[in-house]
Amino acid sequence: MTRRRLCEIEADGRRFPVEAFMLGSASPDAPAVGFFGGVHGLERIGAEVTIAYLRSLVMRLPWDDTLHRQLETVRLVFMPLVNPGGLWLGTRANPNGVDLMRNAPVESAERVPFLIGGQRISAAMPWYRGPLGAPMEAESAALCELVETELMGRPFSMAIDCHSGFGLADRIWFPYAHTPRPIAHLAEVHALCEIHDDTLPHHRFVLEPQSRQYLTHGDLWDHLYLRACDRPGVFLPLTLEMGSWLWIKKNPRQIFSRHGIFNPVIAHRQQRVLRRHVAWLDFIVRAACSHARWVPTGAQRADHARRALARWYDGRGSR
Repeated sequence: MTRRRLCEIEADGRRFPVEAFMLGSASPDAPAVGFFGGVHGLERIGAEVTIAYLRSLVMRLPWDDTLHRQLETVRLVFMPLVNPGGLWLGTRANPNGVDLMRNAPVESAERVPFLIGGQRISAAMPWYRGPLGAPMEAESAALCELVETELMGRPFSMAIDCHSGFGLADRIWFPYAHTPRPIAHLAEVHALCEIHDDTLPHHRFVLEPQSRQYLTHGDLWDHLYLRACDRPGVFLPLTLEMGSWLWIKKNPRQIFSRHGIFNPVIAHRQQRVLRRHVAWLDFIVRAACSHARWVPTGAQRADHARRALARWYDGRGSR
């Protein structure tokens, strides 16, 4: 394992490192998976899921020969806590008041929801994008640099960004967030969805384009996916949006706590969330290792694209 300090962030008179951890194959042709957590400081469970999976791998290294053989063929990249300043302050945004997931230079040509779609009115209001024309925040820039150097340009790579706070179900979102148009690799996403449904038939995830729920400006993964389309290989960024409303439904008193809105606060529920999602992350790594067996080509790719349009876009190229 190697460790990189990507930048340092100051919050409340303290300095916090933003770090990345890499393990597995050093070959540029190996598939890769990146795991990201804590983009929003209030959503601690995203960082905890990412750290729990990294810890599981580290604890298996001394005894698990299967893991060693797997790591000979895949590169794993972890950025467990993208926004340590926000976590320390207990805010969604970073210490500058910027929502990192609205901070990329991507503009939606569609009408986006007021505020939630990203705003430049004030850092005192949620979903602030930052000043117009300003460079990306240090945390956003560090994430983008890590993705571009470690994940892009490979024959196959994926990114998993762990969040919480939307709905009663766990959702897996793929781009785009800024437009209802389908992405260029829609067939590959549909093929992944199919092996996911076949392999884990009792799962509770809803896989869909983010645009089915709402549109936003400044989405980091839209920005990175668009950049990756200019490079060889397939890059599939996915956002795991854990359904925190279910935790509130089971324990309504959580709604009176800022952290309780986004995180399971009862110990056994947190343990259940970690168990379920660590197992799902392991499935993603296996899928990346074996991408040559399921990524469609030729007529099969065209068939997956047709069925994906029917499934997510009512058979059309846009909603």
